[in-house]
Amino acid sequence: MTNSKDEIAREKIEHAKDQVIGAIAETMDLYGVTPSAGNLYATMYFKEQMNLDEMREELGMSKPSMSTSVRKLQENEMVKKKFQRGTRKHTYVAEKDFFHSFMAFYCQMWDREVKMNMDAIKQAEFELDEIIEDDQVSPELHEEARSNYELLEKSKVYYWWLERLVASIRSEEIFDYLPKNP
Repeated sequence: MTNSKDEIAREKIEHAKDQVIGAIAETMDLYGVTPSAGNLYATMYFKEQMNLDEMREELGMSKPSMSTSVRKLQENEMVKKKFQRGTRKHTYVAEKDFFHSFMAFYCQMWDREVKMNMDAIKQAEFELDEIIEDDQVSPELHEEARSNYELLEKSKVYYWWLERLVASIRSEEIFDYLPKNP
């Protein structure tokens, strides 16, 4: 005979987990993943480990959709493949340290932003410099090129700051200024 208090407690636990799973799934777009991948991550968060069959059974997703979601979560360092001796099925574990997930994802995105924009600025400044150095270009275009060049120089301050921010996050120095648990 099952204890009715235990049944009520089990329902409350499941309801509490469902609330958190729903909220995590809903906000996972911040990490560039679909709500279904967010739902997968949040479900895995409450499990020790899961294989693709268990994920599919629990969430009712197709195997290709499941594989795509797992791959995206792995790229964002939110899920890791776990080696399990004696089985051919791949087992996965959710990253339970939200700091790690945040740091990995945003540092990766900010690195990309810095690289793309600094490369573009370098190319643009090269072309603007050619105009600035050309004596046969009208004074108006010289001034426009010089003004744009100066604007780009000022924008570099942000990208250098962003590089320092990423470095402080990766080294965890940022926690000296913003402690994890004040």
